[in-house]
Amino acid sequence: MKNLVKKACEKIEISLNDEQAQKFENYYNLLIEWNEKFNLTRIVEPQEVALKHFADSLTVLKYCDIPKSASVIDVGTGAGFPGIPLKIYRPDIKLTLLDSLNKRVIFLNEVAKKNNLEIKTLHSRAEDAGRKKDERSKYDTALSRAVARLNVLCEYCIPFLKIGGNFIAMKGPDLSEEVDEAKSAIKLLGGEIISVNEFNLDGAGKRTIVVIKKIKPTPNAYPRISGKIKSKPL
Repeated sequence: MKNLVKKACEKIEISLNDEQAQKFENYYNLLIEWNEKFNLTRIVEPQEVALKHFADSLTVLKYCDIPKSASVIDVGTGAGFPGIPLKIYRPDIKLTLLDSLNKRVIFLNEVAKKNNLEIKTLHSRAEDAGRKKDERSKYDTALSRAVARLNVLCEYCIPFLKIGGNFIAMKGPDLSEEVDEAKSAIKLLGGEIISVNEFNLDGAGKRTIVVIKKIKPTPNAYPRISGKIKSKPL
């Protein structure tokens, strides 16, 4: 895995040192071990994990500046993507991983312990955490690699941001319709689209990274409860 992840990251012009590559190998070994207990990922082959999970997670650094020592929250992190790969490459960031399933949170804590990574984990639904005083408007960067549509992701993620912070949404190809659909929601939640970046991850297909800056406070009415977010998206 060490050589595979180094080669995968070279494709996006990111160079890993031996210590970082070892941490990715530790991460992979835990991912495969825990994946046998409960489903974390359908991608399990070493070369595919190196490219489609590890290197893919680091592509955010090509399209959005994450300041040194920034507070970063990965919303709906699942098996830890993109948050843990970013923390391995950028140990300076102050990372919070949020997920609604406690089994995944236990796994994430194990990965952090194995790799000596200082990470905060939150076992919570995004819409619940986004209303809490100690989490709302506290982060420089919010990330999501979730599969929800962009207007839904924005309601989950923008409330976590400070004014001037960025929400980075990692999405698939052909996103123009989804971006247009989300514009009114982004404005209502206090955001502004900075860039929509389409690229091809060699060997893994097309990707889109949307960067949204928070320019004013999110109204207190948002995020709404999960049922309303999904049944009546903004």
